Amino acid sequence: MAKPKSGRHKSALKELRKSLKRRQRNLTLKNKIKQLKKQLTKLIQEKKVEEAKQTLNLFYKAVDKAAKVHYIHKNKAARLKSAAAKKLASILSS
Repeated sequence: MAKPKSGRHKSALKELRKSLKRRQRNLTLKNKIKQLKKQLTKLIQEKKVEEAKQTLNLFYKAVDKAAKVHYIHKNKAARLKSAAAKKLASILSS
């Protein structure tokens, strides 16, 4: 981490630390959502209903958390959850 030198404001250094923390958190959320979405799609294609339902709950949790910390907009979270539920419902009905 950068040390305070002349010309570096304490507030600028704090903002740098905050942005690095946020970047790390955002990347973690992004990867988690991406991974769970792929896993859910794979389970739906393989018609593994029970495992897909469990993964859907984890997906909901990850998306809600991302919306809570403003990584994604709440309406986007709703769209993602709705699309995932529709995919699962399509194999339940058939």
